[in-house]
Amino acid sequence: MRWSIAEVSRMSGVTSRTLRHYDEIGLLPPAGIAGNGHRYYAEAELLRLQQILLMRELGVGLREIRAVLDSGVDQVAALREHHRQLLAERSRLTTLARTVERTIAELEAHEERDEMTTINRPENLFEGFELSEGGTAAEAEIREKYPQAWEQSRQAVAAMTAEDTEHWQREVTAQLIRFAEFMVAGTPVTDPAVQAEVDRHHQGVSRFWTPNAAGYRGLARTYAEDPAYRANFDKIAEGLAEYLREAVNHYADTRLS
Repeated sequence: MRWSIAEVSRMSGVTSRTLRHYDEIGLLPPAGIAGNGHRYYAEAELLRLQQILLMRELGVGLREIRAVLDSGVDQVAALREHHRQLLAERSRLTTLARTVERTIAELEAHEERDEMTTINRPENLFEGFELSEGGTAAEAEIREKYPQAWEQSRQAVAAMTAEDTEHWQREVTAQLIRFAEFMVAGTPVTDPAVQAEVDRHHQGVSRFWTPNAAGYRGLARTYAEDPAYRANFDKIAEGLAEYLREAVNHYADTRLS
């Protein structure tokens, strides 16, 4: 049996344009092309598309996906590994859901008592998040666009001890809360105090890789535009991702350009 590109698009949710792109880069050639020029796909291509989508969900870049698929790795073994990773991700998301649920309960309790919100253990806001080495599609694109910087960052993270990681996560938590406080207070991103905080943020990022103006703007754009990152920041304060992007853009324009 074979299916047209429109049928595959409808079944999978992948646009026809993306399927054509996958064909152009050799990632998913169709089973054949009919006399009228229309692509058609067979069962083997559907299974390959499933693997592509699974690896994209796990944050793997297109080049890496093609290398894996073209290596002739056993299909069942590959699916077992994908299944293992998805179960691990399900566990992480369950933890993340509990984190958000706890935060909602605490905020509602303060609202009922008409009290200002007090965060006793701010690190609890981030249980289940993967702010250091996540697996989003945006991060996969960063790996492809800035491979040297990505590798430098990966090696720096790998060299951190558990104590280093815990200390770093606390620093990140505290800094994001400071940015949120500036935003809630209506402090312009151009304010010297905000820019001093951005400078500390840039220094923190530079522990892993040193972004130039374009790279730093790109990092901030990821915070604001990638759904997973944006959701993480906006859990702290709605609009925080966009506020941080504007602050970073101003810093890049005035300090790094």
